[in-house]
Amino acid sequence: MPLDDKTILAQARNCLTIEREALDATAGILNGDFVAVVRAVETAVQTGHKVIFSGVGKNAHIAEKLTGTLNSIGVPSCFLDPTQALHGDLGLCAAGDLAILLSNSGSTAEMLRLLPLFEKFALKTVALTGAPGSELARGANYRLVYSAPREACPLALAPTASTTAALALGDALAMVLLESRGLTREDFARYHPAGTLGMTLLLRVKDIMRTGDACPVLAEAGTTVQEAIFAMTKAKAGAVALVDARGLMTGIFTDGDFRRSALSGEADFLQQSVARFMTRNPRSIPVEVLAVEALKVFQQYKISDLMALDAAGKPVGYIDVQDLPKLKIL
Repeated sequence: MPLDDKTILAQARNCLTIEREALDATAGILNGDFVAVVRAVETAVQTGHKVIFSGVGKNAHIAEKLTGTLNSIGVPSCFLDPTQALHGDLGLCAAGDLAILLSNSGSTAEMLRLLPLFEKFALKTVALTGAPGSELARGANYRLVYSAPREACPLALAPTASTTAALALGDALAMVLLESRGLTREDFARYHPAGTLGMTLLLRVKDIMRTGDACPVLAEAGTTVQEAIFAMTKAKAGAVALVDARGLMTGIFTDGDFRRSALSGEADFLQQSVARFMTRNPRSIPVEVLAVEALKVFQQYKISDLMALDAAGKPVGYIDVQDLPKLKIL
């Protein structure tokens, strides 16, 4: 029977409410067992071992997701298909590894079959389950227990709240490990070098700035407006940096400054000193900071041109706001 609009929204909200209840219930039962698992993972990593996740059905997908999450924070992890494990894949197991077995009921045959095999390989085991009194929970060395008082499925058949709680508990483990291991943004970037995330976390100003002939720099003393315009045009830039005798930046002359000089009413404005019209103490950025910081400067101060300075304060690079979209750090 088709549902009317009101019923559709009501059922959706009910599903979300039930899954939220599972998360609240799981948070409420966290205890020393969770801490013990964190310590077990830390020990495995510190001794050069890995974490092995295994599960079947929906839990297999959760296990694969958690494998990826732990790898992304520098905790070596892998997924072991329980069926393939019995046909040769147990070869990836090494003494000292930690195995996390997912089963809502704690009675999944494939998981129970793996327990004694892992014991033979000298692995420690964790039961990630919704049944603390189950055979899996009793047989494992450690327990990660979640609580899902009821499923959102109206037939009470499709796993919903239980899978949400299992995934969230695994994420909680990963985030605690991230903090306990002191992972920094730079560390995180090492594991995510591609895509937008890699661009945001790895690229520095020195990687995106224009240099050499594309970064016009002139001495403030003796430079005319016309010479500054020629330098900007040759470099296909919207600004030129002006420096003192030591090479330190004293100002910047932009397209906007040129328009203002042209409106000065002076017939010979092109032969006037660029120092009369340049912007002194302009915004600049160190070459070593993350490129995303340059984006913040552009957005905060509503400017179009930005000079990059080396450690001595000398302009060595130029960034045009139009360069940023193609770098995909917006």
